[in-house]
Amino acid sequence: MHRGPSLFKACVFLLASSAALAVQAADSKLDSVLQRGHLIVGTGSTNAPWHFQGADGKLQGFDIDIGKLIAKGLFNDPSKVEFVVQSSDARIPNLLTDKVDISCQFITVTASRAQQVAFTLPYYREGVGLLLPANSKYKEIEDLKAAGDSVTVAVLQNVYAEELVHQALPKAKVDQYDSVDLMYQAVNSGRADTAATDQSSVKYLMVQNPGRYRSPAYAWSPQTYACAVKRGDQDWLNFVNTALHEAMTGVEFPTYAASFKQWFGVDLPTPAIGFPVEFK
Repeated sequence: MHRGPSLFKACVFLLASSAALAVQAADSKLDSVLQRGHLIVGTGSTNAPWHFQGADGKLQGFDIDIGKLIAKGLFNDPSKVEFVVQSSDARIPNLLTDKVDISCQFITVTASRAQQVAFTLPYYREGVGLLLPANSKYKEIEDLKAAGDSVTVAVLQNVYAEELVHQALPKAKVDQYDSVDLMYQAVNSGRADTAATDQSSVKYLMVQNPGRYRSPAYAWSPQTYACAVKRGDQDWLNFVNTALHEAMTGVEFPTYAASFKQWFGVDLPTPAIGFPVEFK
């Protein structure tokens, strides 16, 4: 006797759920970006090799290339992207106020930030690396460790600088400098045996100065870089993740690999064919 009303309630619930899903899909950032005809990316302008102005005044760098890859996924045209230059502390607020569609600005993923924004798939794993003159007597991290306190490491001034260096070289002397230029000058002049800085910066400096520097095959203190989008829009997050995933493992891999080579001097191995590498 009660099946009729129950069935009626179930139908009403399903219809309401379907309507809610339809509204959610219609309100997705994905649809509004497609309708607008171009992507708006928040990024920086002063940090090579990630985002900086070239001699022509145009933005370039790995983050810029990531933005163009997402635009290509949207419109089959990497030029359909507008870059909004923002400070580091505006990366999240500009998302929350819809000033930008996505922030791609070497954002380090943390659990606390993930409460404010939704992070995409990571597109780079950063760490601390060591920069050595090409003719250094030290070859690998083991040589530097064995030298103990006879090794001097230049590092950018920071309250955690000594602790960070001593994670890799417990007995090394640490000299702190006010700028990265002074840090590199210390290495060039011989006042420091090596410099400890972001591995991406080490790789980029080696690309810019072929044959002048080298780096041990060792890095530490890993952190993840990802783009960020506004929370609550699964369709938009799914799309960006798809675009990034296929850039790193699929049809757009040649473009991603060419950018990686340009900025970091590294030839990436071609993704394996057959069983998806994500499940190994």
